[in-house]
Amino acid sequence: MKHRKTALLALAVVMAVGAGPEAWAKLFMRVGAPALALPLLTDDATRGAALYELGRYAEADSAFEAVGRSATFDRGLTLAMTGDYPLSVAYFDAYLFSNRFDEGAQRSRAAVARLIVPVVGEAMGHGRIRAVLNASGLTTEAFDPENPELTLMSSERNAARRSIKRGVDNERTLSAGDDWLDALADAPGAYLQSRLEAEMERRRVNGTAAQQEADRW
Repeated sequence: MKHRKTALLALAVVMAVGAGPEAWAKLFMRVGAPALALPLLTDDATRGAALYELGRYAEADSAFEAVGRSATFDRGLTLAMTGDYPLSVAYFDAYLFSNRFDEGAQRSRAAVARLIVPVVGEAMGHGRIRAVLNASGLTTEAFDPENPELTLMSSERNAARRSIKRGVDNERTLSAGDDWLDALADAPGAYLQSRLEAEMERRRVNGTAAQQEADRW
């Protein structure tokens, strides 16, 4: 009986040796010993998994990068662990494009997305930049594709006059821009009255306005 057990043990050792290093590596990975498995691994995907388990995230990311498309989800994880959150979210998005119902990937993406600091820009409209320039006595002008020669900085403080521009036929027209609207009084009909006055001025310049009667009644 004793000799039989010894023979079986010897046979198991011979079979294990004959199985090769990959078999041993898989065995070590299954029992939770990635450090023992790593020296025996030659496949990039398995090496990446072992390196990830060991906390060597940058090396794991390089291994998964070499794998290519089939390691898209794994790269999302390693990129997150190395701090590249925007690219990590992009990889999760790519993975979810073809695996939209993968709840684990959805949760991972949401967790990483919360770590991205939002970029807040400063506009040229009613925001901080215009307020700072106005405090210095300068007025900003929005770029006008119909009047490209207009400078973006102007000392003209009358918003209603700045909003009057010349068209291709050199006639003066009124543009109801933000600055012009801001210059109007906050009263019912102010916009309409100003618009009608501008139209009447245009007709007077062109000579097409009706002559004002002496007795309006």
